[in-house]
Amino acid sequence: MGIIALMNYIKNLNAGVKYMLIASFTFAIMGAFAKLASPTIPSLEVVFFRNLAGVIIVGIAILKAPMKHIGGKPYLLFFRGFIGFIALLAFFYNIAHISLGDAMTYSKTSPIFTAVFAYLFLHEKLSFKGWLAIFVGFIGILFITQPSDLGFSKYDLLGIFSGVGAALAYTSVRELKSYYDTRAIVLSFMMTGTLGPFVLFIVSPYVEINDLDFIFSKFVMPEGIIWLYLLLMGVFATISQLLMTKAYGEAKAGIVGAVSYSNIFFSIIVGVLLGDMLPSLSTTFGIVLIILAGIMVAKAK
Repeated sequence: MGIIALMNYIKNLNAGVKYMLIASFTFAIMGAFAKLASPTIPSLEVVFFRNLAGVIIVGIAILKAPMKHIGGKPYLLFFRGFIGFIALLAFFYNIAHISLGDAMTYSKTSPIFTAVFAYLFLHEKLSFKGWLAIFVGFIGILFITQPSDLGFSKYDLLGIFSGVGAALAYTSVRELKSYYDTRAIVLSFMMTGTLGPFVLFIVSPYVEINDLDFIFSKFVMPEGIIWLYLLLMGVFATISQLLMTKAYGEAKAGIVGAVSYSNIFFSIIVGVLLGDMLPSLSTTFGIVLIILAGIMVAKAK
């Protein structure tokens, strides 16, 4: 009876909620394949193949239906691509080195930072509830990072930056969508994420900075099953992106944005199956606060 009741409950869910739940799950699976490939090839290379797949898909779409836009913001368009690429580098580097759930949680701080940047740069109003959500989110980050006398760890800083960088990219999109075709905005990110690693692979042999190994690394030719991991990573990332797009078209952004935090739950489960440790009590409390803050921001909007 319990299973039947659950199936009926899922069947009656709003279509946008269903799409986002599935998108969150497929995004966690994408992270799993990135993690499986990471011990063999550097995270910079994982980012390269992730974006190469996107360039091909978006390129085919543009060939079928050419872009139409007024343009006029080339520097902002480049900034969107560049900052999104660097944030993605930090995100995939953390996937390789910390638990999948923690890496995803850091990336999901982006709505909190987006609210701050929209207030600072786009002059969007932020209610008392919005500011309270931001405060709760920052407290959550402190519980996850647990800074010592030495400050934040490298993974903490990269995790926070993955959220900050993504937030800057999302904030720039709000301005760019009035000037460019959506595919042009996406392509600016995908192209930077493909050409950027290519340039860094050439430069990396001449750079010896251990703390910047998430940026500089030598290309390693994938072999055997690694090719399958990379292919499936690209497939699940594309599926997730399509489902997210459909979700926002079927339900209110606030509802869909709140449901997107299910990605953290899925990532923790998938990560444990891959060998990650369950989060500690302090980390779990921090995750709950970040989810709460994200939902509060979504409701405030």
